[in-house]
Amino acid sequence: MNLHFTVFGIVNKPVQTVYEGVADPAQLSRYFTTGGAKGRLESGETVTWDFHDFPGAFPVEVIKAVPNEKIVLNWGADDGKTTVTLTFKEIEAGRTKVEISEEGWPETEAGLKASYGNCMGWTQFLSALKAYLEQGINLREGMYK
Repeated sequence: MNLHFTVFGIVNKPVQTVYEGVADPAQLSRYFTTGGAKGRLESGETVTWDFHDFPGAFPVEVIKAVPNEKIVLNWGADDGKTTVTLTFKEIEAGRTKVEISEEGWPETEAGLKASYGNCMGWTQFLSALKAYLEQGINLREGMYK
């Protein structure tokens, strides 16, 4: 069994706007990394993400970043890192599909539980991204705490 998932959502903004909403740490901090993001998501960089509702800043390795197309990340504990792939595709003028896949958990009960938690988190990320870019609203604030 290979633990993995894919979620997606459509944001009513051009692909460049949506990509920047994820890659730019200032924007990411406004709707996702409630404790702050440090570092732009660029190939070969290691950035830091922090969440007020899950305290403790941690490193996120950017394996690959192709502007307006894809971001590939590794994150998690050294013995349990997972790979997250975000793809951005403009499906029509001003509408962008964001697809997020994650894989790499150990095939254990704990790995399965962690994958479910991250699936929930990335689904909420998509909703928060959409609300922030389309309406300027922070959906994550107070969501988990």
